[in-house]
Amino acid sequence: MKEITCTLCPNGCGLEVDEKDGKWIIKGNLCSMGKEFAIYEMTNPTRSVCTTVKTVFRELPRLPVKTDGEIPKKLVFDFMVEMKNVIVEKRVSVGDIIVKNVLSTGVNVVSTSKIE
Repeated sequence: MKEITCTLCPNGCGLEVDEKDGKWIIKGNLCSMGKEFAIYEMTNPTRSVCTTVKTVFRELPRLPVKTDGEIPKKLVFDFMVEMKNVIVEKRVSVGDIIVKNVLSTGVNVVSTSKIE
């Protein structure tokens, strides 16, 4: 059995998740979304990731960025290692792609700030 917290709605239900004979047993959900969340979290967990990357600009030495979708949870550490090597050398606006198709996931890393 694993305990997780559902993040799909404001309830933040504490879920107990177990698998027996190929079927998922979920307890603690107050709505149907909790069951779906638990199964997805157990079978294919993904995460949106926010961080910063280096720039060449003195006025903004680090640029805040985020993924424009979710990446597999197992790739989050590799993602952070890759972001350490990124250096932004041009002025950007909010939403500009900083890294396209990061780690071959189909997800881009985009700016959440601008460098004027």
